[in-house]
Amino acid sequence: MIHIKNKRQRRPTRTLTSLLVLFAISQANASGSSDLNQSSQTNEPQLEHIEQSDLNTLVSNDPAAAFITAFEVGDELFEVPANELDGAGANVGGGQRYAKFPRMDLDGYGEWANHTPARVTGPNSQACIECHFQAVSDGSGPISANNVRDPKRTGMIRDFITRQPPHIFGIGAKQKLAEEMTAELLAIKAAAIAKATSYNIMVTKDLIAKNISFGKIKANPNGSVDTSMVEGVDEDLIVKPLQWKGVELSIRSFVRGAENNEIGLQATELVGNYDGDYDGIINEISVGDITALAIYQAGQPRPVTKTELADLGLMELSYQEKADILKGKDLFNQVQCASCHVPTLYLDDSIFSEPSQSATHRDVLFPNGDSPASHGLTPANAITFDLAADMPDNIITLPNGNVVHLGNFKKDNYGRTSVDIYSDLKRHDLGYEVAESVDEEGTGASVFITQPLWGAGSTAPYMHDGRSPTITDAVMNHGGEAATSRSLFKQLSPTYKQALVAYVENHILLLAEEDEEAAAEAPIYSEPVAPTEPEAPTYSEPVAPTAPEEPVYFQRTRR
Repeated sequence: MIHIKNKRQRRPTRTLTSLLVLFAISQANASGSSDLNQSSQTNEPQLEHIEQSDLNTLVSNDPAAAFITAFEVGDELFEVPANELDGAGANVGGGQRYAKFPRMDLDGYGEWANHTPARVTGPNSQACIECHFQAVSDGSGPISANNVRDPKRTGMIRDFITRQPPHIFGIGAKQKLAEEMTAELLAIKAAAIAKATSYNIMVTKDLIAKNISFGKIKANPNGSVDTSMVEGVDEDLIVKPLQWKGVELSIRSFVRGAENNEIGLQATELVGNYDGDYDGIINEISVGDITALAIYQAGQPRPVTKTELADLGLMELSYQEKADILKGKDLFNQVQCASCHVPTLYLDDSIFSEPSQSATHRDVLFPNGDSPASHGLTPANAITFDLAADMPDNIITLPNGNVVHLGNFKKDNYGRTSVDIYSDLKRHDLGYEVAESVDEEGTGASVFITQPLWGAGSTAPYMHDGRSPTITDAVMNHGGEAATSRSLFKQLSPTYKQALVAYVENHILLLAEEDEEAAAEAPIYSEPVAPTEPEAPTYSEPVAPTAPEEPVYFQRTRR
């Protein structure tokens, strides 16, 4: 039996840091910010922070401890509700601190419409976990957690769009895949340019990374390139794996944006020593805090499957359930779902690094204009861990007393790390059916990155805006490049449809309580036992053929 882990809602104790923060607030409030002064008399800031310099010291002395420390600090920052003394929320206007929908109408001094950076949503929550909690902690969000955005800041409801909070399991591997795919694409580009300039000829090369085609690139004798045939990625050939539109480079960049947009906590690396949301607090989240949050999210375990757990004796599946899943695997391929939702991609290097060792996936400059190195953030003192060996969660004691590390990604016989992501990390046009009223990122109103299906059995509703309560409805919302797959699915019998859905829903999220004592004493399997699948019953129906004034600022004091 698996005990599902519930997040600890621990209230930080009063530390020297919090006392110094309260002193700073009381001194600043002598100038007139009475609301925060009143709050500081009865409450404390709730977040515990860490400086990048402290993490760097740990990296120098004990790299493994640096990872665990960053992970634990990030865990707390992810789950503990921040309050006004932390800088949570913002001066929305009209006395409001939070906004569930965009407020371009509140355009007075320091109000929602005049924040820096320019706001398109929120703030709408006090902690990350308020949106990422469904099925398990760090999971997806229900419809009620949808984020309402005004990308063009028109204030017109018809221009609002919504976003469904996805789960964050496995995203460290997701970023690593993007880094390696980018390196492959850039190497192809460099080779084409070298040949074209050396031989004074035009050279056209296929852009293929991890067996995924991103179109073609043409190099000219003068060293210029023609990117008109590039597909599913920007002209710079940098794979951006995060956000529904596939526009975010790294977990770090995503985290600092979400902290500002959703929670109203403005990172130093985002705005510097400036109160961009006019809530009376500056330096709300340190560079070290963002590092810790990035490590915590990158260190989330891989999604698992029901069949895998059943094979380990951790859950029960009937013979028919296993047979349906097995048949559904065949159907998933035959109706061409796997052409975009590629089941497995492979990592050559399983070491995750924050900041990234890949120049393409780390900041040259922070958004505030500072060099990361000026804050102690460099690849040389990066926090690193092995996605295939070091994942802290889902260390589970089996009924026979043995221990499996289900959080770790598996290695194949060639030493590669298998990432069963069910995505090609490529953008696709899904047709007019899902086209939004505005093109938020300039990539196309109906263009989205292939959403990974790992964990799909735990993460309804589906699609970018949560429009689909079920897998079948999500399939019906696939048009454009996916229209053929939709057509083939519709031609299946009800039995076949159920089998295909069973296969997709076989992929679930797991966050189990760790038995630390048992984990320390019991023998450890470096890889989970491969699930055994039964022979499926014979299905009589074949699959259909393929279809063609200056405010007072409060300085947060760090520990």
